[in-house]
Amino acid sequence: MTMAAGPGREILLKLYEKSILKKAKFRAITDYLSETDGKVCLDIGADNGVLSYLLRQRGGEWYSADLELNVVASIRDMVGENVYHIDGAQTEFPDHHFDLVVIIDFLEHIHSDKRFITELHRIMKDNACLVVNVPHDRPRSPIRRLRLAVGLTDDKHGHVRPGYTLDALTQLLSPNFVVTEYQTYSRFFVELYDVAVSLMFDRLSRGRSSRKGVVVTADDMKTHEKKFKVFSIIYPFVWCLAQLDRLLFFTSGYSLIVAATHNPNSVQSSRQT
Repeated sequence: MTMAAGPGREILLKLYEKSILKKAKFRAITDYLSETDGKVCLDIGADNGVLSYLLRQRGGEWYSADLELNVVASIRDMVGENVYHIDGAQTEFPDHHFDLVVIIDFLEHIHSDKRFITELHRIMKDNACLVVNVPHDRPRSPIRRLRLAVGLTDDKHGHVRPGYTLDALTQLLSPNFVVTEYQTYSRFFVELYDVAVSLMFDRLSRGRSSRKGVVVTADDMKTHEKKFKVFSIIYPFVWCLAQLDRLLFFTSGYSLIVAATHNPNSVQSSRQT
Protein backbone atom coordinates (compact mmCIF):
# COMPACT_ATOMS: atom_id res chain seq x y z
CA MET A 1 0.00 0.00 0.00
CA THR A 2 1.31 3.43 -0.93
CA MET A 3 1.08 5.96 1.89
CA ALA A 4 1.71 9.68 1.60
CA ALA A 5 4.55 10.47 4.00
CA GLY A 6 3.88 13.16 6.57
CA PRO A 7 6.76 15.37 7.70
CA GLY A 8 7.08 13.59 11.05
CA ARG A 9 7.26 9.99 9.83
CA GLU A 10 11.04 9.64 9.74
CA ILE A 11 11.41 11.34 13.12
CA LEU A 12 8.99 8.95 14.84
CA LEU A 13 10.50 5.91 13.13
CA LYS A 14 13.88 6.92 14.57
CA LEU A 15 12.30 7.15 18.03
CA TYR A 16 10.78 3.69 17.55
CA GLU A 17 14.23 2.26 16.83
CA LYS A 18 15.28 3.43 20.31
CA SER A 19 12.18 2.03 22.03
CA ILE A 20 12.80 -1.40 23.51
CA LEU A 21 9.22 -1.79 24.73
CA LYS A 22 7.56 -0.72 21.47
CA LYS A 23 9.69 -3.15 19.49
CA ALA A 24 8.84 -5.93 21.93
CA LYS A 25 5.17 -5.01 21.59
CA PHE A 26 5.28 -5.14 17.81
CA ARG A 27 7.00 -8.55 17.90
CA ALA A 28 4.33 -9.87 20.27
CA ILE A 29 1.53 -8.58 18.02
CA THR A 30 3.00 -10.04 14.85
CA ASP A 31 3.40 -13.42 16.57
CA TYR A 32 -0.41 -13.68 16.40
CA LEU A 33 -0.98 -12.26 12.91
CA SER A 34 -1.53 -14.43 9.88
CA GLU A 35 -1.04 -13.12 6.35
CA THR A 36 -2.89 -9.82 5.92
CA ASP A 37 -2.73 -9.53 2.13
CA GLY A 38 -6.26 -9.38 0.73
CA LYS A 39 -7.78 -8.79 4.18
CA VAL A 40 -9.57 -5.77 5.65
CA CYS A 41 -7.86 -4.88 8.93
CA LEU A 42 -8.25 -2.34 11.73
CA ASP A 43 -5.76 -1.20 14.37
CA ILE A 44 -6.98 0.71 17.42
CA GLY A 45 -4.90 2.64 19.93
CA ALA A 46 -1.52 2.51 18.16
CA ASP A 47 -0.04 5.45 20.08
CA ASN A 48 1.62 8.02 17.76
CA GLY A 49 1.05 5.95 14.62
CA VAL A 50 4.35 4.10 14.26
CA LEU A 51 2.76 0.72 14.92
CA SER A 52 -0.05 1.57 12.49
CA TYR A 53 2.58 2.31 9.86
CA LEU A 54 4.47 -0.94 10.51
CA LEU A 55 1.29 -3.02 10.42
CA ARG A 56 0.35 -1.54 7.05
CA GLN A 57 3.69 -2.66 5.65
CA ARG A 58 2.43 -6.23 6.00
CA GLY A 59 -0.15 -5.71 3.24
CA GLY A 60 -3.92 -5.65 3.15
CA GLU A 61 -6.44 -2.83 3.47
CA TRP A 62 -5.86 -1.13 6.82
CA TYR A 63 -7.87 1.33 8.90
CA SER A 64 -6.73 3.01 12.13
CA ALA A 65 -8.65 4.62 15.00
CA ASP A 66 -8.02 6.29 18.34
CA LEU A 67 -9.59 8.41 21.09
CA GLU A 68 -7.78 11.76 20.99
CA LEU A 69 -7.82 14.17 18.06
CA ASN A 70 -4.11 14.99 18.42
CA VAL A 71 -3.30 11.27 18.40
CA VAL A 72 -5.48 10.77 15.33
CA ALA A 73 -3.57 13.61 13.65
CA SER A 74 -0.24 11.98 14.50
CA ILE A 75 -1.41 8.62 13.10
CA ARG A 76 -2.66 10.34 9.95
CA ASP A 77 0.75 12.01 9.56
CA MET A 78 2.31 8.54 9.68
CA VAL A 79 -0.02 6.58 7.41
CA GLY A 80 -2.03 9.08 5.35
CA GLU A 81 -5.55 7.78 4.89
CA ASN A 82 -8.25 5.72 6.62
CA VAL A 83 -7.70 7.15 10.12
CA TYR A 84 -10.74 7.70 12.34
CA HIS A 85 -11.63 9.36 15.62
CA ILE A 86 -13.72 7.11 17.90
CA ASP A 87 -15.31 7.66 21.31
CA GLY A 88 -14.57 4.30 22.92
CA ALA A 89 -18.15 3.05 22.63
CA GLN A 90 -19.41 2.93 19.03
CA THR A 91 -17.82 3.27 15.61
CA GLU A 92 -19.04 4.29 12.17
CA PHE A 93 -17.88 1.09 10.48
CA PRO A 94 -20.44 -1.20 8.80
CA ASP A 95 -21.47 -4.63 10.07
CA HIS A 96 -19.18 -7.62 9.40
CA HIS A 97 -16.49 -5.48 7.75
CA PHE A 98 -13.14 -6.60 9.20
CA ASP A 99 -11.15 -9.82 8.90
CA LEU A 100 -8.72 -8.74 11.61
CA VAL A 101 -8.70 -6.19 14.44
CA VAL A 102 -5.65 -5.32 16.54
CA ILE A 103 -6.20 -3.40 19.81
CA ILE A 104 -3.04 -1.88 21.30
CA ASP A 105 -3.15 -0.50 24.84
CA PHE A 106 -6.64 0.91 24.40
CA LEU A 107 -9.15 -0.93 26.59
CA GLU A 108 -7.58 0.33 29.83
CA HIS A 109 -8.33 3.91 28.68
CA ILE A 110 -12.11 3.54 28.33
CA HIS A 111 -14.90 3.04 30.87
CA SER A 112 -17.09 1.30 28.29
CA ASP A 113 -14.77 -1.64 27.60
CA LYS A 114 -17.54 -4.27 27.61
CA ARG A 115 -19.72 -2.20 25.30
CA PHE A 116 -16.78 -1.65 22.98
CA ILE A 117 -16.07 -5.38 22.74
CA THR A 118 -19.68 -5.87 21.69
CA GLU A 119 -19.22 -3.17 19.07
CA LEU A 120 -16.15 -4.99 17.74
CA HIS A 121 -18.23 -8.15 17.43
CA ARG A 122 -20.67 -6.21 15.23
CA ILE A 123 -18.05 -4.87 12.81
CA MET A 124 -16.02 -8.08 12.48
CA LYS A 125 -16.70 -10.99 10.14
CA ASP A 126 -17.63 -14.43 11.41
CA ASN A 127 -14.53 -16.24 12.72
CA ALA A 128 -12.38 -13.13 12.24
CA CYS A 129 -9.26 -12.71 14.40
CA LEU A 130 -8.92 -10.23 17.29
CA VAL A 131 -5.53 -9.44 18.87
CA VAL A 132 -5.61 -7.49 22.14
CA ASN A 133 -2.62 -5.99 23.96
CA VAL A 134 -3.14 -4.57 27.47
CA PRO A 135 -1.10 -3.89 30.60
CA HIS A 136 -0.90 -7.02 32.74
CA ASP A 137 -2.47 -6.19 36.10
CA ARG A 138 0.12 -7.02 38.78
CA PRO A 139 -0.80 -4.73 41.72
CA ARG A 140 1.90 -5.96 44.11
CA SER A 141 4.77 -5.99 41.64
CA PRO A 142 7.88 -3.85 42.26
CA ILE A 143 7.49 -1.95 38.98
CA ARG A 144 3.88 -1.07 39.78
CA ARG A 145 4.98 0.27 43.17
CA LEU A 146 7.85 2.21 41.59
CA ARG A 147 5.56 3.83 39.01
CA LEU A 148 3.23 5.06 41.74
CA ALA A 149 6.13 6.24 43.91
CA VAL A 150 7.51 8.51 41.15
CA GLY A 151 4.08 9.89 40.25
CA LEU A 152 3.35 7.80 37.15
CA THR A 153 -0.20 7.08 38.29
CA ASP A 154 -3.05 5.57 36.31
CA ASP A 155 -4.51 9.07 35.87
CA LYS A 156 -1.22 10.31 34.42
CA HIS A 157 -1.32 7.48 31.87
CA GLY A 158 -4.99 8.13 31.09
CA HIS A 159 -5.92 4.73 32.53
CA VAL A 160 -9.35 4.13 34.04
CA ARG A 161 -8.04 0.75 35.27
CA PRO A 162 -4.45 -0.47 35.77
CA GLY A 163 -4.81 -3.32 33.30
CA TYR A 164 -6.22 -6.83 33.14
CA THR A 165 -5.41 -10.29 34.36
CA LEU A 166 -5.82 -13.10 31.86
CA ASP A 167 -9.04 -14.20 33.59
CA ALA A 168 -10.46 -10.68 33.55
CA LEU A 169 -9.63 -10.16 29.87
CA THR A 170 -11.03 -13.56 28.91
CA GLN A 171 -14.26 -12.76 30.77
CA LEU A 172 -14.45 -9.33 29.10
CA LEU A 173 -14.16 -10.86 25.63
CA SER A 174 -16.68 -13.63 26.33
CA PRO A 175 -19.09 -14.58 24.78
CA ASN A 176 -18.33 -12.43 21.73
CA PHE A 177 -14.82 -13.84 21.31
CA VAL A 178 -13.03 -17.03 22.28
CA VAL A 179 -9.43 -16.66 23.46
CA THR A 180 -7.16 -19.11 21.63
CA GLU A 181 -3.64 -17.98 22.59
CA TYR A 182 -1.98 -15.69 25.09
CA GLN A 183 1.39 -14.64 26.42
CA THR A 184 2.96 -12.05 28.71
CA TYR A 185 6.14 -10.15 27.90
CA SER A 186 8.24 -7.18 29.05
CA ARG A 187 9.75 -8.11 32.40
CA PHE A 188 11.53 -6.17 35.14
CA PHE A 189 14.48 -4.59 33.32
CA VAL A 190 12.55 -3.53 30.20
CA GLU A 191 9.86 -2.02 32.43
CA LEU A 192 12.48 -0.29 34.57
CA TYR A 193 13.77 1.37 31.41
CA ASP A 194 10.22 2.30 30.42
CA VAL A 195 9.66 3.93 33.82
CA ALA A 196 12.72 6.12 33.23
CA VAL A 197 11.58 7.04 29.71
CA SER A 198 7.99 7.72 30.85
CA LEU A 199 9.28 9.92 33.64
CA MET A 200 11.40 11.90 31.18
CA PHE A 201 8.47 12.38 28.78
CA ASP A 202 6.24 13.39 31.69
CA ARG A 203 8.72 16.08 32.72
CA LEU A 204 9.10 17.33 29.14
CA SER A 205 5.33 17.55 28.77
CA ARG A 206 5.10 19.44 32.09
CA GLY A 207 2.38 17.14 33.34
CA ARG A 208 0.28 17.44 30.16
CA SER A 209 -1.85 14.35 29.72
CA SER A 210 -5.03 13.14 28.02
CA ARG A 211 -7.29 10.11 27.78
CA LYS A 212 -4.35 8.39 26.09
CA GLY A 213 -1.75 9.61 28.57
CA VAL A 214 1.35 11.34 27.19
CA VAL A 215 1.77 10.59 23.48
CA VAL A 216 5.10 11.68 21.97
CA THR A 217 4.55 13.32 18.58
CA ALA A 218 6.97 14.51 15.92
CA ASP A 219 6.49 18.08 17.19
CA ASP A 220 7.64 16.96 20.65
CA MET A 221 10.72 15.42 19.10
CA LYS A 222 11.55 18.65 17.28
CA THR A 223 11.00 20.81 20.36
CA HIS A 224 13.31 18.69 22.52
CA GLU A 225 15.77 17.60 19.83
CA LYS A 226 18.88 17.94 22.02
CA LYS A 227 17.41 15.87 24.83
CA PHE A 228 16.45 13.10 22.43
CA LYS A 229 20.01 13.07 21.05
CA VAL A 230 21.26 12.37 24.56
CA PHE A 231 18.61 9.68 24.83
CA SER A 232 20.01 8.09 21.63
CA ILE A 233 23.56 8.11 22.96
CA ILE A 234 22.70 6.15 26.11
CA TYR A 235 20.42 3.70 24.25
CA PRO A 236 23.12 1.00 23.68
CA PHE A 237 23.83 0.84 27.42
CA VAL A 238 20.13 0.60 28.24
CA TRP A 239 19.66 -2.10 25.59
CA CYS A 240 22.34 -4.19 27.32
CA LEU A 241 20.54 -3.76 30.64
CA ALA A 242 17.24 -4.86 29.09
CA GLN A 243 18.81 -8.15 27.99
CA LEU A 244 18.88 -9.18 31.65
CA ASP A 245 15.15 -9.88 31.28
CA ARG A 246 16.17 -13.16 29.67
CA LEU A 247 17.28 -14.34 33.10
CA LEU A 248 13.73 -13.76 34.38
CA PHE A 249 12.01 -16.17 31.97
CA PHE A 250 10.25 -17.84 34.92
CA THR A 251 8.33 -14.65 35.82
CA SER A 252 5.25 -13.21 34.13
CA GLY A 253 5.57 -10.01 32.10
CA TYR A 254 4.01 -6.60 32.57
CA SER A 255 2.21 -6.69 29.21
CA LEU A 256 -0.47 -9.22 28.30
CA ILE A 257 -1.48 -10.11 24.75
CA VAL A 258 -4.19 -12.51 23.59
CA ALA A 259 -5.45 -13.78 20.27
CA ALA A 260 -9.17 -14.49 20.05
CA THR A 261 -11.65 -15.68 17.44
CA HIS A 262 -14.93 -13.92 16.66
CA ASN A 263 -17.81 -16.06 17.90
CA PRO A 264 -20.57 -15.97 15.27
CA ASN A 265 -22.99 -17.63 17.69
CA SER A 266 -23.00 -14.57 19.93
CA VAL A 267 -25.90 -12.38 18.85
CA GLN A 268 -25.30 -9.38 21.13
CA SER A 269 -25.45 -6.02 19.45
CA SER A 270 -23.65 -2.83 20.47
CA ARG A 271 -26.75 -0.94 19.39
CA GLN A 272 -28.58 -2.36 22.40
CA THR A 273 -28.74 -0.12 25.48
